Amino acid sequence: MNDIIGIDVGGANLKIFNGKSVAIHYCPMWQKAPLKELLMEYSGKKAAVVMSGELADGFLRKTEGIEFIFNSVKAAIPDSLFYGTDGNFHDKPVSSLAAANWFASADYLRGIYEDSLLIDFGSTTTDIIPLNSFDSLKGMTDLDRLRNGYLVYTGTLRSTIPSLLRTVNVCGHETLVSSEYFSQSADAHLVLGNITCEDYTTPTPDGAEVSVDASLQRLSRVVCSDLDEIGKAGALEIADAFYNEQMNLIKKYADKAIEKTNSKGIIVAGIGSHIISDFFGCIDLGVEKNMFSDALPARAVYEVSKRTGIF
Repeated sequence: MNDIIGIDVGGANLKIFNGKSVAIHYCPMWQKAPLKELLMEYSGKKAAVVMSGELADGFLRKTEGIEFIFNSVKAAIPDSLFYGTDGNFHDKPVSSLAAANWFASADYLRGIYEDSLLIDFGSTTTDIIPLNSFDSLKGMTDLDRLRNGYLVYTGTLRSTIPSLLRTVNVCGHETLVSSEYFSQSADAHLVLGNITCEDYTTPTPDGAEVSVDASLQRLSRVVCSDLDEIGKAGALEIADAFYNEQMNLIKKYADKAIEKTNSKGIIVAGIGSHIISDFFGCIDLGVEKNMFSDALPARAVYEVSKRTGIF
């Protein structure tokens, strides 16, 4: 039995790769998140770990988040090592552990798709990673990536609709958008057929059910209406406008990265990889056998740990 696992502790989800399969647990990261409890079943294993959950607003500073995640994982799995943006594994809660999950993906894939641009379209964010520029990516913080256009804060499930839309054409009228948390990207992608109800794994903004009709109702609230006021067609206009804005935003920064690094092609990963691959017409790691692209950093840190022989 494989005694090594890869763990990715995100802000919303905990992902674990055991060498053959992936387990994904919804685990919003805050000071009392049940991270240790969820990991106790893996006690006795050796764990290679990456994180991004240290940025959660339940922590006053990222250093506090790093220490919480580090201590929680160590309490459950003492034989754990943590991968940092310096490309090394650590046994202390050092600052380079912050948001190193994307860098583990780059470290793993750079030898397989060495001249490609990786776009990881997750539940919350989109990572844009030029695999031919690995050395220049070392040490980059999320702030650095935002400044370079390598981190685009929009995702498949958890982005609010007004995070990208300020106005929308609804039923023939240009309409201002409410900034309330009435609806999210999961609603738009569900009603457009980009995801299924089973893919909608984050809580709904209104606490109501996950269904196409419920998502249409949530979308209608974005313009302070109800579904019986603007109809299904009006709600779909909001979803379509959000989708187009989201895809064009990602394309804008992917194009910039390609121009800057002379990358030769695009590969995509993440829970929404099929959405991006349909838009770009590129390689979808989500359909590649044993790639587990919806938990790529967990798979990646596992592979990097085996390659480097840290255990």
